[in-house]
Amino acid sequence: MSQTGSSSITTLSNPLVSNSQTATHNLARRKTAQTLAFMLIWLSGLIAIAAVVWIIGYVMIQGASIVDLEFLTTRPQGGMDGEGGMSTTIVTTLYLVSLTIAIAAPLGIGAAVYLVEYATEASRESKFILSRSGVEILAGVPSIIFGLFGFALFVSAMKLKFSLLSAGLSGACLILPVIIRTSEEALLSVPRSLREGSLALGATRWQTIWGVVLPAALPGIITGIVLSIGRIIAETAVFWVTLGGSYRLPKNLLSSGRTMALHVYMLASETRAFERAMGTAAVLIIVMIILNLVINYLSRRLTARATGQR
Repeated sequence: MSQTGSSSITTLSNPLVSNSQTATHNLARRKTAQTLAFMLIWLSGLIAIAAVVWIIGYVMIQGASIVDLEFLTTRPQGGMDGEGGMSTTIVTTLYLVSLTIAIAAPLGIGAAVYLVEYATEASRESKFILSRSGVEILAGVPSIIFGLFGFALFVSAMKLKFSLLSAGLSGACLILPVIIRTSEEALLSVPRSLREGSLALGATRWQTIWGVVLPAALPGIITGIVLSIGRIIAETAVFWVTLGGSYRLPKNLLSSGRTMALHVYMLASETRAFERAMGTAAVLIIVMIILNLVINYLSRRLTARATGQR
């Protein structure tokens, strides 16, 4: 009886032991998989950071010997030797950024307001013309397509020539989807209760949008505009076929010019002044870093003000 009872107890306990061992094995396997996944994520991040640091460091080191006060304050001289500085390219970039944002920002914010506040009541035709799918498609179009469109319409058909105005209009088409999408997301993040409270107090729909919704969404809208500025500064394909590439300072909206990014491209591809191209690229990188710091600062400040924090 004792042997039979012992055998029965062993038989009953074996499934419990087996299940416990299986659970322990599965737990160890999951922990191993998690550790490997974390290691892969960290490795990917480190490789990406190392690549960025290497590229930026290489450009900054190569361009450090060129960048000085004279390089920043003298204009390019043209020619195959690429002599001169980059002063006119800095001013042209500022002109182009100001003009492009002045055109694109009101249109982009207005389109976002329409999509968020009015699109549900719009007709089928207007929904088809201005829809989220259409904006997303435009955002995925290569920049050179916008450049060819600007060349065909603004430079050739409208006779605006290679000029700041042609480049500004083409650049506005390029960044318009970015401003629309970021502004739309910012407007959607505004609580519905703010709109309802404003309407309940007797405000009209437009007064609610202008006085309540837009101020609350301002941090996200500003972030989208500043990101668009970064894309304008770094873009070359669009402005290669619309701005022209003159190294002289533009005198008016119908004058040709050359941005910093376009200057880097032309120095690297058409001249023997590769070191000056690296110097211009170093200045361009510094500008982009400063721009990103400004984005973070403005976002924090405007978000704190919108939430009532200091």
